[in-house]
Amino acid sequence: MTRLRPSLNALLAAGLLAATPAAADELGDLMHRLSDPELERWERVERRILSEWSKSGSPAMDLLLQRGRAALDAGDFDAAIDHLTALTDHAPDFAEGWNARAAAFYERGDYGPAMADLGRALALNPSHFGALAGLGLILEETGRKPHALEVFRAAQAIHPHQPVIRRAVERLEAQISGRET
Repeated sequence: MTRLRPSLNALLAAGLLAATPAAADELGDLMHRLSDPELERWERVERRILSEWSKSGSPAMDLLLQRGRAALDAGDFDAAIDHLTALTDHAPDFAEGWNARAAAFYERGDYGPAMADLGRALALNPSHFGALAGLGLILEETGRKPHALEVFRAAQAIHPHQPVIRRAVERLEAQISGRET
């Protein structure tokens, strides 16, 4: 089986909270634009969404997220989990805390806790294409390919441009249909 770990890191998205109703309206507009398959310059829209999703509303919580991500990037998964657990404990309604901690659990090979955290992130933000993609990766790696395909298709409906998601859908469709060589 091909290892898919780099794909999850490439898809690390962020959480749900927007600081103001105007920011929430802007985020809704950005999400609508991102879902348009004809959108050019989708990377710019994606970056703006990720930026908004990464704002917890608290400088202290944002610092925990930054430290957790830095530890994750450095391969120190235990430290990442420690920082991100502090974040989820203090900001349980911040979807990106759960998503980022799921990535750390995933990288450490702890799929059960990763799936639980992805479930929490998705309960807070059902449009979190990164959490959906992470869930799809785990389902695929654990042999649940039809379920993985369903989850990746849901992510693709939200973000039809992301190459990692598109390739996962193509790969799983081919495997499930028996077209894979």
